[in-house]
Amino acid sequence: MDHDETGCQAPEGPILCINNCGFFGSAATMNMCSKCHREMILKQEQAKLAASSIDNLVNGSGGDICSSNGKEPVISAVTDVTIVSGELKAIPSQSPEVLCSSGSGEAKAKNGPNRCSTCRKRVGLTGFQCRCGDLFCTTHRYSDKHGCPFDYQRAARDAIAKANPVVKAEKLDKI
Repeated sequence: MDHDETGCQAPEGPILCINNCGFFGSAATMNMCSKCHREMILKQEQAKLAASSIDNLVNGSGGDICSSNGKEPVISAVTDVTIVSGELKAIPSQSPEVLCSSGSGEAKAKNGPNRCSTCRKRVGLTGFQCRCGDLFCTTHRYSDKHGCPFDYQRAARDAIAKANPVVKAEKLDKI
């Protein structure tokens, strides 16, 4: 078939990344390879964050970090913005948990390695997250081994009821 009949055109050839990193780019990533494109997007997000934090500092509308008004996303760390030779650099400083000492007591209690909630054994990446919300080792991963408070029967009943709604036909009038 001729390409005039189908309306399709074959690409002229592989396009190298515009950053000359040696990999191939595509039109979907603005002729960049995936790594360069990801780095560019990350730099743009950091620049937006730095610009918004500078704007908040200049306008004095920074407010309290602990309170969130629902319009802006909560930033996970407070950053100091410094301008070095024309580049904006965001440097993370103290965490908001340190600054918000009057906040809720449900701050992340586990700062160390992942451990089984029953035997405190280190589980690392191989831990099992239970429906009750705790992390367990291979021995205590089953609900009967760790005294799980999650009600599996009620959850199953609710799932079945939600998946199978009651279908009731209207009554027919008798002739």
